[in-house]
Amino acid sequence: MAERPAAPTAPELVVETESGSTVMIPVRDYHVGRDPLCDVVLDDARVSWHHAVLRPAGDHWTLRDEDSTNGTYADGHRVRAHDVGPGCVLRFGSPHDGPSAVLTGRPAPAPQRPSAVADPAHTGTFRQPTTVRPLPARTVRIGRAPDNDLVVDDLVVSRHHAELRALADGGYEIADLGSHNGTYLNGLPVTAAPLGPGDVVGIGHSAFCLVGDELQEYVDTGEVSLDVQDLTVAVDRGRKVLLDHVSFPVGEKCLLAVVGPSGAGKSTLLGALTGQRPADHGTVVYDGRDLYRDYAELRQRIGLVPQDDILHPQLTVRAALTYAAELRFPQDTARAERRARVEEVIRELGLDQRADQHVHSLSGGQRKRVSVALELLTKPSLLFLDEPTSGLDPGMDRSVMHMLRGLADDGRTVIVVTHSVLSLDVCDRLLVLAPGGKVAYYGPPGDALAFFGFAEWPEAFEAFERDRDRDWAGQYADAPESRRYVLDAAVQPPMPSSGPVTVPPPPRPRSWPAQLGTLVRRYTAALAADRTFLVIMIALPFVMGAMARALAGSELTRDTAMNALLILCVGGVLTGAANAVRELVKERVIYRRERAVGLSRSAYLMSKVVVLGTVTIVQAVVLTLVALLGVDLNTPGGEGVLMPPLIEITVAVALLAFTAMMLGLLVSALVRKEEVTMPLLVLLAIVQVVFCGALLSLDGVPGLEQLAWLVPSRWAFGAMAGTLDLARIVPGDLTGDPLFDHSAGVWLLDVGMLVVLSVLFGVIVARLLRRHEPAVMRK
Repeated sequence: MAERPAAPTAPELVVETESGSTVMIPVRDYHVGRDPLCDVVLDDARVSWHHAVLRPAGDHWTLRDEDSTNGTYADGHRVRAHDVGPGCVLRFGSPHDGPSAVLTGRPAPAPQRPSAVADPAHTGTFRQPTTVRPLPARTVRIGRAPDNDLVVDDLVVSRHHAELRALADGGYEIADLGSHNGTYLNGLPVTAAPLGPGDVVGIGHSAFCLVGDELQEYVDTGEVSLDVQDLTVAVDRGRKVLLDHVSFPVGEKCLLAVVGPSGAGKSTLLGALTGQRPADHGTVVYDGRDLYRDYAELRQRIGLVPQDDILHPQLTVRAALTYAAELRFPQDTARAERRARVEEVIRELGLDQRADQHVHSLSGGQRKRVSVALELLTKPSLLFLDEPTSGLDPGMDRSVMHMLRGLADDGRTVIVVTHSVLSLDVCDRLLVLAPGGKVAYYGPPGDALAFFGFAEWPEAFEAFERDRDRDWAGQYADAPESRRYVLDAAVQPPMPSSGPVTVPPPPRPRSWPAQLGTLVRRYTAALAADRTFLVIMIALPFVMGAMARALAGSELTRDTAMNALLILCVGGVLTGAANAVRELVKERVIYRRERAVGLSRSAYLMSKVVVLGTVTIVQAVVLTLVALLGVDLNTPGGEGVLMPPLIEITVAVALLAFTAMMLGLLVSALVRKEEVTMPLLVLLAIVQVVFCGALLSLDGVPGLEQLAWLVPSRWAFGAMAGTLDLARIVPGDLTGDPLFDHSAGVWLLDVGMLVVLSVLFGVIVARLLRRHEPAVMRK
């Protein structure tokens, strides 16, 4: 059979308007109108929101009017359908002075060199390179500092980031120079690797590609498109579907709102789009690149503002942003550079008058602005927000949405998940999810209610809940809106499903010691600004110490010794546990977000241990001195086991308080809500009293004796009893416990077990912290 000749293809055209030019490639339709998401945007009141469409048809292009109000004109005549080509002059809205568009042919690339337009599968959607330079015959150093051969003005790039090395065989190699945010080859981090034609090197917001004898640079300025292709998420081994084949395009500078009833999959969609919980099936195409495949590189271009504020309320706005900049920018970023970026973001979000105000004193809308400002520090191209207007009054709701509108207009793609429908009119597109994670509507917000056939949004949401068996997705798939806003508007070629992927953890912008230093300073500043904490911190050891001192009298006797030591145990436990029991659960949202951008889990936990441990030990020393200073401890020979009695008891109480603090961190990492920590603190104190050995004998009691090994007060009370030789002062069954012996071996065992329990609790806390991290970070 003779081979069928290939069908003729329409030529590439350029549409010239007053606002610029658009290259039309014959692979899809191009829309003309006042809608900012149209391919050819005409900002004129006479032009309809969706005015006309240019469509490839065989070997030529056609123009079709979209039932516009004022019409489309060619050669002075109003047309509804018209063949067009190079040389055509079109007018929209008026035959004489309406906005015009001139169609010209696009010159073919010179045959001797590759096209300057990059492959969309590598660097973007048919974008022109930002800079083009001849390939060097020597090593080229790339970085942020002015002394580099190729300077990249980007704060997430290290001062001396990488080298492009010319090899003896004529090839090239990219080598990372120990950068803090990493160098990426085709989306994966590398230390040194050879380059081939079409390979893409990612450094910060820039991508470099070898094309022929040129080195092309593509800078991600934020004006990116996103194509969501067939996302599906299921749980319970596929029995429950949370997202069901969700597809839609998001254009440049677009503000997209996602709404739907509870259980429609909005949060699941947010996790899939941000890559924190990749979909089981389908792809997210970020400007021509598979987000899941290249997530290691592209994740730093994604900003996520959770529903809860990712801020320490005790800090000022400027201080909160400054500490965040320290954690997110490379360690070699100068303080002046960080400060300049912080001030730039403060001005951009209109926070100049609030910069030195404490976060807790801001209104809800202002706090949300600060959360957004924190994410904008690294200039993300994609900004996601989860319920940013939750709990705000209608005025604040409107203010926040207008802020997001401005952020999109400045050159970002903004996607907001919301329950509020008060300000949907400021959005470019609206995605409505029906129960089961299905697309019930995607298109302009103003057309949504008419599409559903309701006058008000509450009626639509009631219908979603009432008619759960209705095929909402099928009705939209069969509607003209589906073709216009989903199929025809797709800007990315279909990609094979990448499914769930395994990605390496994000690079740490700062070394572990530098992260620890920043976290310690931030946490100290936050605690110092918390007046309630300061009052409790100062008062608690004095109150508990005074109670023990009153019970001890001037000399420890049969009647006072046991009670005095018991009060010291309770005081040490309350001092340590009360300091720590809220500290992890109240910062869980902050930790989750910072972990996703490179925060070290161990550095975060160690910052808590260092700061709270220092405070706790100081409190324990004060508690012991207030309780026992001036008391005749009356030990055998006037000495302790290894040191003076007061020092030994102080060491035991300090270790007890520190171990109780670690136990408090364990409780804080375990619970889901901050409100339950106080009842658990009371329970914790009661358990310490019961199992310390002062109220009942635990020696030789099966079960209870072994359980008591995990109770810090058991070992601390034993150490103090051994120091005083409690069996001599208070003869009886209780004091016959072998852990109370006045011997060096037993005393060292008691204090050693406190150290072991501290380490054990710390390991468990680290494992529990992992549960609250994004799915891609649980490694």
